[in-house]
Amino acid sequence: MPKYVIERTIRGAGNLSRDELRQISRKSCSILNAMGPQVQWIESYVTDDKVYCVYIAPDAATLVQHALEGGFPADAINEIRTVIDPTTAE
Repeated sequence: MPKYVIERTIRGAGNLSRDELRQISRKSCSILNAMGPQVQWIESYVTDDKVYCVYIAPDAATLVQHALEGGFPADAINEIRTVIDPTTAE
């Protein structure tokens, strides 16, 4: 199943409280549970004004549906082609 990274612009994301992040996460998980097991949220990285989310999904359209249902921005959805890390240099 393809893996994707979603870029979401959320002004002030880095200043969201733990409770605010928990509420956003719960909303996302609720929508994912209704969508079924074919789409999975792996993790997200929060920066000052952006959130980068990693998902496994059958296609980008499924992730657009998740964003629309949750009211989450999805500025860019890109399929991850490969993963590299320091061991790639060996």
